[in-house]
Amino acid sequence: MATEPHATPVIPGDHAGAVAQESHEGTAAAGHESSGLPQFDFQWWPGQIAWFLIVFAVVLAFMRFIVVPRVGGTIDLRESQIAGDIAEARRMKDEADAQAQVAAGEAAQARAAAQKVAADARSKAQAEITARLAAEDAKLAEAAAVAEARIVKARDAAMVNVTGIANDTAQAIVAKLTGKTASAAELASAQAARG
Repeated sequence: MATEPHATPVIPGDHAGAVAQESHEGTAAAGHESSGLPQFDFQWWPGQIAWFLIVFAVVLAFMRFIVVPRVGGTIDLRESQIAGDIAEARRMKDEADAQAQVAAGEAAQARAAAQKVAADARSKAQAEITARLAAEDAKLAEAAAVAEARIVKARDAAMVNVTGIANDTAQAIVAKLTGKTASAAELASAQAARG
């Protein structure tokens, strides 16, 4: 602790003594105070530059050996992960494309099989329809033949009756017109001449 210089007593009304006292105190205080900020004082610059270089070297070493490798490792890890994800996505896309092609081939085969089954079913149904139509045509032809035979038989029976009726009618007409009855031979010769 510094001792202050002994102050001389100031006598009241002694102006010159007070000024001397103040100038003495001002010089004593000036010896203890610095002349401004130490950053701007040239006498401190070598120490400040040394500490600046030390702190700069420590920060540079910290960045170079700790921060940059970690950040670089993280970046490399991210890049490799992204590259791996892209490769996996391409592989999955290729697999999906291959599966889509297989599915398209199977769908085409299924479509072809379905068309074949439909065509077979159509041809089978057509064959069954043709067979049924042929059977129905045969039944109808047989029924038509039976009906034709009945018609012929009925016509022949009707013709026999018609001939008899015609002979009876002719005899009745001849008898009515001539008053004589015609014989069966006369009626037969008249029929032969007409037919």
